[in-house]
Amino acid sequence: MRFNLTITKLATLFFIITGCSSTKIVKFKTPVDTTNKEISKQEKQVYSIKEMQVYATNNFDAARLNGFEKVNDSAVKAIIRPENTPINNSTYYSFKIWSETPKSIYIQFDYPKGYKHRYVPKIKKEETSWSPIDSSRVFTNGESFSMKLRVSKDTTWVSAQEIVTSKDTENWYKTLINSKPYIRLKSVGKTTLGRNLPVLDIYKGEKKNKPIVVLLTRQHPPEVTGFFAYQEFLKTIIQDNNLTNEFLNKYRVLAFPIVNPDGVDLGHWRHNAGGVDTNRDWSEYHQPEIKQIVKFITQESKKNKGKIVLGLDFHSTYEDVFYTNKIREATTLPTFIDDWFAALEKNIPNYKVNEKAGNSTKPVSKGWFLYGQNAVGITYEIGDATPRDKIKIVGKVTGEEMMKILNKLNIN
Repeated sequence: MRFNLTITKLATLFFIITGCSSTKIVKFKTPVDTTNKEISKQEKQVYSIKEMQVYATNNFDAARLNGFEKVNDSAVKAIIRPENTPINNSTYYSFKIWSETPKSIYIQFDYPKGYKHRYVPKIKKEETSWSPIDSSRVFTNGESFSMKLRVSKDTTWVSAQEIVTSKDTENWYKTLINSKPYIRLKSVGKTTLGRNLPVLDIYKGEKKNKPIVVLLTRQHPPEVTGFFAYQEFLKTIIQDNNLTNEFLNKYRVLAFPIVNPDGVDLGHWRHNAGGVDTNRDWSEYHQPEIKQIVKFITQESKKNKGKIVLGLDFHSTYEDVFYTNKIREATTLPTFIDDWFAALEKNIPNYKVNEKAGNSTKPVSKGWFLYGQNAVGITYEIGDATPRDKIKIVGKVTGEEMMKILNKLNIN
C-alpha cells in the first residue's frame, strides 16, 4: 500500500491522465509541441560535375543528399541538410556516386553550421555488402570531415549507416510470418504519406488475459543498429524450443518493426513527414503514427484483458546504453530491470550493462509505459559503431533472459 501511495504522489508531479477514450492523454512535466512542422524536401535528381566526369544521385528510398559541387580538380562537396530544424545532431547522409573514368577523389561533407559529423561512412558496391570505410581514408579537422574514395563506372553507395528501407523491413518480417503460424500480421493504419504501419501480433493459444509485451523500433530513421538488435531479439523469441513455447503460451507480444516509415524512406535525420520527432509525441498524439499505435495497444489490452507489463523501444546512439525509469516498486514488474541486467552480465561474455536511470519528464515511449500503463518502459540503445556480430549476441541474450524472467512470474 505504501508503494502505491508513493507512485500516486509522483504521478501527480509528472503526469495527468485525462479523457475517457482508449487513447488517454498522458501529460508530462516537460511538454513538447508535436504539432506539424514544415519540412524541406530534398529534390530527387542526378548531380553531375561534367568537367570531372563525376556524378551522384539521391534518387532512391532513404537517400539524403541536398547538393553536390566541385571544390577543386580532386575534391567534391556533398551538401547535407536536415528535413527541418531544430533537430538533434544525427547528420544522416546517403547517396550513390560514380565516374566515367576510374579515379580517387576527396568528398567533403557540408553540414549546417553547428552540426558535426556523426556516422562513420559505410561503403557498398552493387554486388557487395556494406562495410565501414578504412580509417586511413578519413580526414577530420575540427568540425570538418572528408574522405578519400576510389570511384569508377561501378556505382558506389556512400551512407551514414546501412540502408534498411520500409520495403526491406517488410521483406524481413514477411519471412518471419511465413515460417510461424502464430505470428499474425496486422496494420494499425497509415502514415501521413500513406505508408503502412505494421504490427506483428505474436502468441500461442488464446490471447485473452495474456500479459502484453510491446516492442518498438525505427522511431528515428538512421538508427539501424537498434533495429538490428530488434531483429535478433524478435528472432530469438519465436524460435521453436521449450523456453519460447512457455513464453508465448503465457504472454502476447505486439511488435512494431517500423514506427516511422515516412522518415525512413524520405532519408530524414530524425523526424517523420510531419517534421516531428515521434518519440516526443507519447502524450497528446498529434502524429498519426503514435496516435494509431497507442490506440491499437490500449484497445487490445482492454478488449482482451491483457495487462501491458513491458515496453522495449529499440534505438541507436553513440554507445550501448539502457535508459530506464527510476520508479519501479509499484509497477507490474518491480524487479524486472535489476534481474534482467544481472542476467545479461552473467550470460554475455565480458559485458557490463550501461544503465542510465531517470524518470521520463518529456513525452517519450518509456515514460508512456510507466505513467500511462504502470508498466516497465526501457529505451534500448545500441551504439552507432557497435560491431554487428556483438549486436547479434546482445539481441539474442536479451531476448532469452527476458523470457526466462517472465516465465517465472504469474501476473494477474
